[in-house]
Amino acid sequence: MNIEKKVISNLEKCYSIAPLRYQGKDHILVAAEKQDPCYLFDLDGNLEDTVWEGPGGVMTMVQVPGTDGQFLATHKFYSPNDSKEAKIVIVTPRGKGDWEVRTLVELPFVHRFDILVRNGVRYLIACALKSDHEFKEDWRFPGKVYAAELPEDLSGFNDDNQLQLTVIKDGLTKNHGYYRVTEQGAPTSVISAEQGVFQFFPPAERGGEWVIAGLLETPASDAVLVDLDGDGEKELAVLSPFHGDKISIYKKKEGVFHQIYAYGEPAEFTHAIYGGPVCGRPMVIIGHRKGKRNLLAFEWNEEAGDYRCQVLDTDCGPANVYVYEKDGASVVISTNREINEVARYTLR
Repeated sequence: MNIEKKVISNLEKCYSIAPLRYQGKDHILVAAEKQDPCYLFDLDGNLEDTVWEGPGGVMTMVQVPGTDGQFLATHKFYSPNDSKEAKIVIVTPRGKGDWEVRTLVELPFVHRFDILVRNGVRYLIACALKSDHEFKEDWRFPGKVYAAELPEDLSGFNDDNQLQLTVIKDGLTKNHGYYRVTEQGAPTSVISAEQGVFQFFPPAERGGEWVIAGLLETPASDAVLVDLDGDGEKELAVLSPFHGDKISIYKKKEGVFHQIYAYGEPAEFTHAIYGGPVCGRPMVIIGHRKGKRNLLAFEWNEEAGDYRCQVLDTDCGPANVYVYEKDGASVVISTNREINEVARYTLR
């Protein structure tokens, strides 16, 4: 692949990325882990607006389906050791430089969340990294996964009237990884923790139960399901353990995932992950934040009968990545947190 890189912002501790459909155009949101701004860019990487100056602590942002630029975001998750005041907020555009921010729900240690729509019903699924702590690196209190039906009208929610959540799974230590994966036309959530990798299926009908499937018992930091070899069945790409240095690919045999590939060198502090089409081919893009701090692309090599890796960038330390198509090329937006750089890579 031919790679062109453009730095579109120098945002301190840049972290979260999300697409946003606003005023009839597609945009990209980028927000910071610490007490820094959230920016809105067009697809060419031009800065269009500052959504907020703070408080930051943004792990996840997701557009509210069917809205013109309204989205949900985490606030005040500054680190695993500083997130007791974390919450999910509703962000609504009122004009340039004027974005209303209201509380949807206070949820300590909320790290990832998503909005899944199934059979016309919107569900919020939210993952708390842990449940409590009393000192730095205290992991004695496992995280949980929460869910709720998300009403069409969010105007009534605020600090005094918050969305009520239900625990759908607990006992998840270092409940870190999240990726939305479509299965048979329906959205599902791939969630990774010390106890392994799980897939959550929202209720088939309003009032029904969530279905949870265990995919892997290996401690994992992040994972994604994607059909890399084109055989019609998705492989499981896994970063392990929590903030670890291993990149592996698993394939299902007789209903059980078995490791069939391991990246040949340590990728310290694996973190960023994307699985899907890149330049018309299925790929997994992964970034790690220590050591060589590379941005890597993995795909199936039909001739060799194995997976191959291409280094897209070095010494950049990606926290998250997002991919979209623009003018016949694939564009990767990467929050290169370790060098305070929001980068736009054009791949052809």
